[in-house]
Amino acid sequence: MDKSVIATQDLCLTYQTGDGMVEALSKINLKIEEGEFVSLIGPSGCGKTTLLRAIANLETPSSGTLLVNGMGAEQARLARSYGYVFQAPALLPWRKVKDNVALPLEVMELDDVQGRVARNLELVNLKGFEEKFPWQLSGGMQQRVSIARALAFDPQLLLMDEPFGALDEIVRDKLNQQLLELWARTKKTIVFVTHSIPEAVFLSTKIIVMSPRPGRIIDMIESDLPAKRTLEIRETPAFLKIAHRVREGLKAGHSYED
Repeated sequence: MDKSVIATQDLCLTYQTGDGMVEALSKINLKIEEGEFVSLIGPSGCGKTTLLRAIANLETPSSGTLLVNGMGAEQARLARSYGYVFQAPALLPWRKVKDNVALPLEVMELDDVQGRVARNLELVNLKGFEEKFPWQLSGGMQQRVSIARALAFDPQLLLMDEPFGALDEIVRDKLNQQLLELWARTKKTIVFVTHSIPEAVFLSTKIIVMSPRPGRIIDMIESDLPAKRTLEIRETPAFLKIAHRVREGLKAGHSYED
């Protein structure tokens, strides 16, 4: 049995719309190992989020195989194998920060709720904000609460769907740095969807470049950047070389529509 955290073989996903059948993913072959930070990047509609949702058992593949921790996606979901961070924080406005983070713990009826909440709010640098309501926080802080909530039950896999896409560049840069620090501290496996080339290169150990629909993997780039990174690395030749390769892959992918 494959020991990868995520393994797909010839994964395809087609769905029905009012205009007929749409092929969202085509023959996705991918392996993600424990502790990797993998970004999925591609144009809008290329299937990045669809692939992430398939991993999370929120979409059902039409053919091919998909294993998460050696299990089918449904088994992995039931085994609580992953935490999921959506594009919007999706916090309950009537619950305080601590209660939003505690929500999955209450649903799963886990113990040490207060301890888990405290540890994970500290992980995302929100200690002291436990009693605040979501409307009292900035957009970046709200998204950090959603990350703490996804980590609350200590999954080894974190799935993140453009969590910083709606934030301004200054806040986004700061959260990128904090996310790298969190990844280094927790050793989680992270799969991260983004439209941003600099974000993908800055965060990732591996970058998956996808084509326009039907989504295909057109390049898989292993990063040789040091694990410990500051924003200044974005000006280095090594960073720019990887960014150029990503950009060229995206340009080549668009030739499918020519």
